[in-house]
Amino acid sequence: MKSRLLALSRVFHALSTAAMWVAGVGLVAMTVLVAYQVYMRYVVNASPPWTEGASIMIMSWFIFLGAAVGVREKFHMGFDVLLYAIPKARPFLRSISDIAIFAFAFGMIWYGGELAIRGAGVRIPVLGLPQTFTYLPIVVSGVLICLFILERMALRLAGEPVDNDTIESSVNEA
Repeated sequence: MKSRLLALSRVFHALSTAAMWVAGVGLVAMTVLVAYQVYMRYVVNASPPWTEGASIMIMSWFIFLGAAVGVREKFHMGFDVLLYAIPKARPFLRSISDIAIFAFAFGMIWYGGELAIRGAGVRIPVLGLPQTFTYLPIVVSGVLICLFILERMALRLAGEPVDNDTIESSVNEA
């Protein structure tokens, strides 16, 4: 059982790495698009109308993918304040935090999915894409966050040291 969890954890690590790469490429692409738009507007005096919409679309993707990776790497969405006050309750507090994050991510899937479905028949004028693409990053990020939190909770139940991080190390040293 534990070996299967660890193998699954390696798969999630690869998924997290891929999401981070896609987010990084998106950040670079958005930067290039904005630079192109500025050049076209102020030098050529003919700004293409699609660059702003495309930049915003790309930005929503890299923000939400980065948030999902941040959850897996414990850089995002956590409630660490009580760890300083009650260090012995660390596993319980981490579990409560994970449940809250899972619930929030499930809400992202549910309500983001509703928005994506409603936007399927509407086109974004300057891009020609269905409005679903505006809300899809919310759903994809929610799915990734749920998977990463379930992974963490399963590893914790299997006895793996998933709660060891820099905050807890500083709590133990104090």
